[in-house]
Order: sequence, then structure tokens, then C-alpha cells
Amino acid sequence: MGLPIADRWFDRKRIDDEITLLWEPHVDPLVRCNIWHVRGRDRDALIDSGLGIASLKAAADDLFEKEVVAVATHIHYDHVGSLHEFEHRVMHRVEAPEMADYHESGGLYASDMEDVVEGLRKAGYEVPETLVTAVPEGFDPAEYRVTPTSVTRSVDEGDIIDLGDRHFEVLHLPGHSPGSIGLFEAATETLFSGDAIYDGPLLDELPESDIPDYVRTMKRLRELPVRVVHAGHDPSFGGERLRELADAYLALRDCYPPGP
Repeated sequence: MGLPIADRWFDRKRIDDEITLLWEPHVDPLVRCNIWHVRGRDRDALIDSGLGIASLKAAADDLFEKEVVAVATHIHYDHVGSLHEFEHRVMHRVEAPEMADYHESGGLYASDMEDVVEGLRKAGYEVPETLVTAVPEGFDPAEYRVTPTSVTRSVDEGDIIDLGDRHFEVLHLPGHSPGSIGLFEAATETLFSGDAIYDGPLLDELPESDIPDYVRTMKRLRELPVRVVHAGHDPSFGGERLRELADAYLALRDCYPPGP
């Protein structure tokens, strides 16, 4: 039996006057990425872009009233699927070259990513055979592929994403992947963390993950003066929860109490 046809592909929620969360409701939570739109005075930021099953740009056209800087927090397929739709495309310099010749594991069936399923289950995730519960009309999940694209700006630690009235510092947060980044706005103590940290089972045993790097990232994050974290998956949370999650990870990896 085929999958049902979705009447729409994206949902959204206004977080405040400047931040909107978008997501793909028919995608399993395992690969349902949080897509963040941040309004700025001179330009907007789009932080991650979902799977690319349907056009994000078309679905959220009313949000994109000015120039959009599309930032990929890392290269995993659930975060870069619609990156190619935007004129300005930003990624950490370590992973940026891989977007032009995209070959990361990923698909809409568990059988498409056999090399990572064991790590996902070990972390505590259930991995259903099919990762979508519906599809857009005319879409064949067996044909799903990420569209390769060139990155127009490679960034590194300390670079700034400038929206005119809002300024986000790039934090290099490796561990989950080599080029994982977060965007931190010191003025509002706001962190967009990607998959470096979220309120769910963290993944540090994927083929490209690095546990010592992740330990260093967690030690850094727990000391960051954060009021709110908007993560790559799962609900947003505050600074106290950030420290709890970081401490839990460090304890899991026998690095607790956290050192310098």
C-alpha cells in the first residue's frame, strides 16, 4: 500500500516577533529537523532547511520578504535538503566542499542508511522502516536524493552572520560531525545549536562523529552564558537545561565532573 498524500508539507509556529519555527510534520522525529527563520533589519537568516522533499522556499515564501542567508549547521541530509533553493548558502569550511558532491548516508527508508542504523539504535532511537508517514503528490520516496549545491560562504569560528540589527557569532562545535556549528547572539543570550546539543539522545557514534571533540564541545557549551537554545531537533530549552544535558553527556563519557 502506498503512502497517503499530504495536503501540506510544512507547519510553522511563531516563536516571537522575529523567530519562526518551521518543520515537516509527516517526517519521523528521528530526521525531522527544526528549521529556524530569523528576521533581521537588513536581511533574514534561515538556519537549516529540512529534507528537501518539497520546496521550502515556495511553502514559506511569505516569510522571505528580504535577502535570506541560508545557514546549514552541518551537512547531514535532514538539515540541507532545501539549501540549494537559496542564493546565499553558508556552511563551515570543513564540510562546505562536500555539498557540491553530496554523498552523505541518508534516505527515507531505514535500508537507505544501514551504516548508521546501529548507532541510532544504540543511542536509544527507534528506527522505523519508513521515515515518512505521507508524501507530496507525485513524490516517490524511493527516488529521494539531496540536491548538491555549492556553498557561497564558508565560515569558521568567530565569523559573524550579520542581519543588520542582529549579529550571530559562529561557534565551531565539532563532535556530532566535523563541521557542526552553532550561532550565538551574545546580546540576547540566544544559541541556535544545530545538532551539537538538543533535548534528546545525542549521536556521537556516527561514521564521521568524534567523541573527544564532542567532549570538548560539551565542556564549552556548559560554560556559555545562554538564556535560550533553539536546537536542530526537539523543543527549545533554557540555560539550566543546557548545562544538565552537557553534564549528562560528560558523565556518560566518563568526563564528569567537567574539567577545563
